[in-house]
Amino acid sequence: MNAKLKCAALMAGLMAVLMMGCQSSNQNPPADNAAAENTAQPEKKGGGKKARSREAKKGEQSTAVARQEKPATVTVPAGTELSVRLVNPIDTGTASAGSSFEATLAAPITVNGAEVVPVGAAVTGKVTNVVSSGRLNKPAELALNLDSLSPRSGDNVAISTTSWSMKGESHKKRDIEMIGGGAAAGALIGALTGGKKGAAIGTLAGGGGGTALAAGTGKKEIKLSSETKLSFKLRDAITLPAG
Repeated sequence: MNAKLKCAALMAGLMAVLMMGCQSSNQNPPADNAAAENTAQPEKKGGGKKARSREAKKGEQSTAVARQEKPATVTVPAGTELSVRLVNPIDTGTASAGSSFEATLAAPITVNGAEVVPVGAAVTGKVTNVVSSGRLNKPAELALNLDSLSPRSGDNVAISTTSWSMKGESHKKRDIEMIGGGAAAGALIGALTGGKKGAAIGTLAGGGGGTALAAGTGKKEIKLSSETKLSFKLRDAITLPAG
């Protein structure tokens, strides 16, 4: 009887040990799983994405600040001088009012010391007034305006400028001297040949000859050759893309 009791007690003890071992093994994996979940938790919550998002926002803010510091456009004030060189010659003998001409900037356009448009930029203009030289007392006249400018971007920008103008040399005095000289010579010849009456006829004849000579030599056109340098000023301010 005692042996049976001892046997039963031993078996009960073994069963208790086995049950404790099973419980311990069942509890350990959840602990490991919890640790794994804690380790992976930042990834599940998107920590990496948030970091990348913060970096992207910082980059956008830096770009926005840079854009604010460097404006997209610049204003060239009225009164700014535009120095240009003609591409093709202009002659009052052949030009007509309203005809266009081409030129290039001979000096850069600057604003507050910064270059806005470089030398060589294309410029166009129009002949606003032209008078061909006549004979005797009609000097030539020429007036030009600029109407467009091509900055770095290549787009044409409409502009309004003051006029460049020129009036040809008057030759009236020279013509009068020619006419007077011809009349005096005619009078002398007429006096030698026919007395007072001959002198009167000679004066008329000599005067006519002098007038014909003046008419033949009196035309003086204004001729501007290629590369001629001209200066204009902006009437109104213009807005250009910043360089």
